[in-house]
Amino acid sequence: MLITAQNITKSYQRKGKTKAPVQVLSNTDLSIESGKVYVILGRSGSGKSTLLNILSGLLTSSTGTVRYDDTDIYSLTDGELSQLRCKRVGYIPQGQSAVGTLTVRENVLLPTAIVGNANGFSRADHLLEQFGLTPLRDARPDELSGGELRRLSIARALINSPDVIFADEPTNDLDEENSRIVFEQLRNAAQSGAAVVIVTHELFAQEFADVVYRMQQGSLIREKGQ
Repeated sequence: MLITAQNITKSYQRKGKTKAPVQVLSNTDLSIESGKVYVILGRSGSGKSTLLNILSGLLTSSTGTVRYDDTDIYSLTDGELSQLRCKRVGYIPQGQSAVGTLTVRENVLLPTAIVGNANGFSRADHLLEQFGLTPLRDARPDELSGGELRRLSIARALINSPDVIFADEPTNDLDEENSRIVFEQLRNAAQSGAAVVIVTHELFAQEFADVVYRMQQGSLIREKGQ
């Protein structure tokens, strides 16, 4: 799959008396290919999470287009966009996102309920084994460590074998050892054919990337790769 973003801008109207516009992204172009890891570095508030949400279909841009192959995702209806995201996109949000009332296995299986994945149970068990979570399959999220919760979120993002994985600060609350494990797992997902886009402040994430960008004042600057 090829994702192409062209001329992406995003601005907000500031609240208060001035109501001055705030430019978050300006004239951003980006191409994302299958089998590669893309890392976008930048400070908090630099616009990198906003860009990720626009690329994943969670947020609309002010101008520009995002295409998945030949499909302009913002020309789709809400239902069509939801189906595309469920089938083709895996999303790893910041922080804790597991459902507390479900077991680890049930959390991993959750996205299959939307698309009706016939191989969901065997796929979930394979991912639990791959990420070292099999002994915890019947545990609740509050019994897991931060690193285990992060591995759960990655397994859940992979359950429907998505074409692209978007990870928003996936190691924000982890120590360096667990952070490296997470980046290694995302690297493995790319080697299996997925496109992986990570926004992070962790400088050592560059070690796992094919392409590195830095977000500065709403603009992308390429630092590594082609």
